[in-house]
Amino acid sequence: MGPTACGKTSLAVALAAEIGGEIISADSRQVYRRMDIGTGKDLADYTIVLPGSTQPIRIPYHLIDICEPGTKYNLFEYQRDFLTAYEDIVGRGAWPVLCGGTGLYIESVLKGYSLSPVPQNVELRKRLEHKSLEELTTMLVDLKMQNGSNMHNKTDVDTVQRAIRAIEIEEYNLHTPMPERAFPQIPYIIIGVDIDREERRKRISERLKQRLDEGMADEVRRLLDEGIAAEDLIYYGLEYKYVTEYVVGQTTYDEMFRRLEIAIHQFAKRQMTWFRGMERRGFTIHWMDSRMPMAERVREIVRLAQTS
Repeated sequence: MGPTACGKTSLAVALAAEIGGEIISADSRQVYRRMDIGTGKDLADYTIVLPGSTQPIRIPYHLIDICEPGTKYNLFEYQRDFLTAYEDIVGRGAWPVLCGGTGLYIESVLKGYSLSPVPQNVELRKRLEHKSLEELTTMLVDLKMQNGSNMHNKTDVDTVQRAIRAIEIEEYNLHTPMPERAFPQIPYIIIGVDIDREERRKRISERLKQRLDEGMADEVRRLLDEGIAAEDLIYYGLEYKYVTEYVVGQTTYDEMFRRLEIAIHQFAKRQMTWFRGMERRGFTIHWMDSRMPMAERVREIVRLAQTS
């Protein structure tokens, strides 16, 4: 795991190729079909040519392209789908390699959170739809205090729709006893990709320019043409929030680029804050310098796995 643009997918693929592994994605937006450029799926990265060979091999991946755009995939569904993929991989004698930057998803399966599905509350949504984000945030903080809840990352609540969904979850948990959901204890080692802050910023800016050149705005236009509501795309945040606002004429290209670049840098900082929080919560993360040669990092991960 690691912040956006650190090169974790390439490392996961190289490791999987070495040990006979398959990758399980831990990315909250790559689950959506046809949302490819904005989520940075980079599916070509899952094909690799091993040293001494000329034949490319494709590393299997899971939990990418499993939902339709416009739907609201949640943590409960991720746990369910992760467990299905994990048991399938292990049952075939392969090694599961979890890879991604959504810290909540990663922690939920390593720690084994017990969750229950939270249905939509139409009456609650109608009651909240005209409230401001500030009012909703105040309500959410109060509900979290009542629940003693820390499972949902409030830094992700950056739109009214997300805030309402978070309140909906907390309200449900406040008034509905959560049944214990058996989730197996999974043996693991955690590898963090450590990247210099300035190098990370440089990569983020370069990658944003590349994705816009590759047609990220056209991708958003196609999704809108399919009938997906602009507010549903904005709900997904980051690239889809700012590019959608540009495509529908709410902002200029230059303003979109400036605000999106800042937002991605802030997102990467929040990712690192989550990972450091995991360490404080008792997780051991083996950090590896992103500048180390790939083969050297793979050897070190294998050594850690063999001795842990």
